[in-house]
Amino acid sequence: MTGYPQPPFPEQQQKIPGRTNEMSPVPDHGEKTYVGSGRLEGKKAIITGGDSGIGRAVAIAYAREGADILIAYLDEHDDAEETRRLVEEAGRRAVLVAGDIQSSSHCRQIVEKARTELGGIDILVNNAAHQNTFTEIEDISDDEWEMTFAVNIHAMFYLTKAAVPHMKAGAAIINTASVNSDSPNPTLLAYATTKGAIQNFTAGLAQLLAEKGIRANAVAPGPIWTPLIPSTMPAEKVAEFGKQVPMKRPGQPAELATTYVMLADPLSSYVSGATIAVTGGKPII
Repeated sequence: MTGYPQPPFPEQQQKIPGRTNEMSPVPDHGEKTYVGSGRLEGKKAIITGGDSGIGRAVAIAYAREGADILIAYLDEHDDAEETRRLVEEAGRRAVLVAGDIQSSSHCRQIVEKARTELGGIDILVNNAAHQNTFTEIEDISDDEWEMTFAVNIHAMFYLTKAAVPHMKAGAAIINTASVNSDSPNPTLLAYATTKGAIQNFTAGLAQLLAEKGIRANAVAPGPIWTPLIPSTMPAEKVAEFGKQVPMKRPGQPAELATTYVMLADPLSSYVSGATIAVTGGKPII
């Protein structure tokens, strides 16, 4: 796909966690372009952070591939309702669950809701994340550090632990890591540290669950144009976002969807413990 927007973008700033329709340009989630072929027919998926950004693109793709979706999100009800509309437009079920995944009990409620309302769990996409930008370590409060770990890695453990007993052989867990797992941005110190932990968690999990027939993989996005960017970065950085990679632009959420589909596809039955880079040409070595 060519013709996606390139920086400079308009300088813009939002409050965390950000809203899709307030972005300029508005991200592409594959609304008009993704065409399914039944690769996930009848599957049941949980997607955290499924209201917007990468999560919305994955929800659209999974629905058009035949899956029913539980969309877990914080409080972005307008974005979540739009994702629900897109999933239902594809003829699939969409269940919305709002709340804070820092809470282990809420993570267990998400899994229970999927089990009872969707009828099972075949795919768990641990995608929700928190980040913030700091130029000095002294500016990172203890609460900020702890929150970043709670959202990005602790919740991943809570959700996975709760989901695995309900997953059968052939199920898939897909964790959103980052190019920061291998090439940490110093101004995203807390976020980058958690993303390294996610990659390690995924590698260990794949080995732990192999005998159960459950696969675990990670996706490592580079700079992707989502509400997280204008809500967590200075406006001048947003204007140049993505310029640093070889393709000279940020990726659109739609450009990651096929990776998440491939990793969930039962035909990828020997792919486990992998990290797939989607970075606009920036190598992960």
